[in-house]
Amino acid sequence: MEKIKQFENALKSLEDVLEMEYSDVIRDSVIKRFEYCFDLAWKNIKIFLYDYHGVVCNSPKMCFRKFFQLGYFSETETEDSIKMTDSRNSIVHIYLEKLANKTYADIKNNYCNLLKKIFKTVKNQTQE
Repeated sequence: MEKIKQFENALKSLEDVLEMEYSDVIRDSVIKRFEYCFDLAWKNIKIFLYDYHGVVCNSPKMCFRKFFQLGYFSETETEDSIKMTDSRNSIVHIYLEKLANKTYADIKNNYCNLLKKIFKTVKNQTQE
């Protein structure tokens, strides 16, 4: 339950900064907060899948695919989560202005909503 609360707080923090007027500093803050959210998202899925389905997964992509196989994600959401994983990995290891701008746009237009869906799904399933 502690990890789901951390995830909730991280998401709120990401949403707050996404509402701010764009600047390079805001963009970089969004990307950093996205990294925290991403890590908490897949780790919450990992815990959920093991605790509620006995499924072991040891990487983000594996967890997202298992989430899909169990009916929690659509095919499109699964594809987007794989892209989100690649974006997260790229931005952590390589900093390029163009990549940062694209990642910011992806977070704002898609990944934040995907992270919110993961949060709501895991939270709702663990409260039943």
